[in-house]
Amino acid sequence: MWWLIAAVVLGIAEFSTGGTLVLGMVGVGALAGAGTAVLTGSDWLPWVVFGLTSAAMVGLVRPVARRHIRQPIESRSGTAALVGADAEVLADVDGHDGRVKLRGEVWSARSFDGSSVYPVGDSVQVLSIEGATALVG
Repeated sequence: MWWLIAAVVLGIAEFSTGGTLVLGMVGVGALAGAGTAVLTGSDWLPWVVFGLTSAAMVGLVRPVARRHIRQPIESRSGTAALVGADAEVLADVDGHDGRVKLRGEVWSARSFDGSSVYPVGDSVQVLSIEGATALVG
C-alpha cells in the first residue's frame, strides 16, 4: 500500500513542479515496487525493483521524452508550427478581433494580452493559436 501512496504523491509532485519528469519517473519505479510486493510478498525485492526501474526510467526514458517535448520549431507540425512565426496585420488587431496574413493565409487574430492594438501594416509575432484564431503580440 505504501508503494502506491508513494507513486501517487510522486505523480502529483511531478505535475506541480512543472514537468521535469524526474519525480514521475521515480513514481513509475514505485509502481513497479508495488507490483513486485504484491506478486512476491518479499520485503527486499520491491526495493531492488524500485531502484532499478527508477534508474532505468531516469537514465533511459527521460532523455527520449524530453527530446519529444522540446521539439525544435523546424520539426513541429500543424498549428504548433505557426507559434513564433511573423505575421502582417491586414485588419486592426485588438483584444477582440482582427486579421493577419500568416504564411500566405489570412487568419483571424486578436492580441495576446487582450489590450494591445496593432494597426494595419504592423508586423506581429504569433504567440499562441486558439482554434482558428492567432494570438499575436
